[in-house]
Amino acid sequence: MTTDKLGIIVNGATGRMGYRQHLVRSLLALRDEGGIPLSDGTRRPIELYLVARNEERLRELAAKHGIDKYTTDLDVALADEDFPVYFDALITRLRVPAIRKAIAAGKAIYTEKPTAESYADALALAEEAEAAGVKNGVVHDKLYLPGLIKLRRLIESGFFGEILSVRGEFGYWVFEGDWQPSQRPSWNYRSEDGGGIVVDMFPHWNYVIENLFGEISAVYAETRTHIPERVDEAGKRYTATADDAAYAIFDLADGPIVQFNSSWTVRVNRDELVEIHVDGTHGSAVVGLFGAKVQPRNVTPKPTWNPDLRDEHDYSADWIEVPQNDAVDNGFKLQWIEFLRYVLEDGTHDYDFRSGAKGMLLAEAALESNASGRRVSLADQAGAK
Repeated sequence: MTTDKLGIIVNGATGRMGYRQHLVRSLLALRDEGGIPLSDGTRRPIELYLVARNEERLRELAAKHGIDKYTTDLDVALADEDFPVYFDALITRLRVPAIRKAIAAGKAIYTEKPTAESYADALALAEEAEAAGVKNGVVHDKLYLPGLIKLRRLIESGFFGEILSVRGEFGYWVFEGDWQPSQRPSWNYRSEDGGGIVVDMFPHWNYVIENLFGEISAVYAETRTHIPERVDEAGKRYTATADDAAYAIFDLADGPIVQFNSSWTVRVNRDELVEIHVDGTHGSAVVGLFGAKVQPRNVTPKPTWNPDLRDEHDYSADWIEVPQNDAVDNGFKLQWIEFLRYVLEDGTHDYDFRSGAKGMLLAEAALESNASGRRVSLADQAGAK
């Protein structure tokens, strides 16, 4: 093991995602395990430098986790040459200027998504990072979750035969904030602050669909703001200006039809908060973030439609749970390992700023589809920018 520590700046360390998923469950876990596991079997220790706006909260957090370095001044952190890696977990509207500073400082950059509030800005960031020669990556955490790993294994094994269709359901009821506090920040429901379920979730659906089923060529989408008024963290009522639900059909260049419903105004009647149903000629699967169950064609029941008689068949019992044959670590942590190996070792990293820009392109195409009432080609949408 080398004793030279790899310094990582964590901007947005006190936020919900920055703290829970990236700091506690990923970076602190890796620190406490001895560092980043490298391909030669050794580990590289890491040191963290926390950045956020609230100095008191930063001080408490740093003391709690034994972290020596923290600041409210991003420029100070970026000037420290002992910290060559920058991670961004800020809210989207603050991300572009912060990442541009990190590019100018020559840092390797890893960021949450979306990388920008527009495709044009996201693409510009990718081009600027490439011109500066800095390594860069975007969080694609869902690909590393047990359920989607099982789904990929099913696809690669040929289980489905020809995949015919994919249907996705994501969401849950987010309380309005009056009689129960909301479990999401209020800015999510203000378009002027970068909110909306399309810009929040469609970058996820882009990389999930692209990496499992094929590249998206066009989208038709309808969005809604089902809850027009909410209550913010201070108890003040505000007008919800961003979409809280989206209903989309994705065309793939060479693959199945994909439908996806995304909603913060739906009450859950699923095994998990996200569920993907895949139908193929040889079998079907229903997959969540953790679980997966299948139904091969040779054990598929033969339903008969008769609205006059109650159907007593237990269709849920016809599905077979896919076993968890291998232990799977936290998805965010696994991608952190992959990105930091890319920084420290030779190789490539598929999930770069350009992949992040593609997610924002899909979101903008979906919003254009909703505004125009038509199917929108992603190639046309990119060409119009």
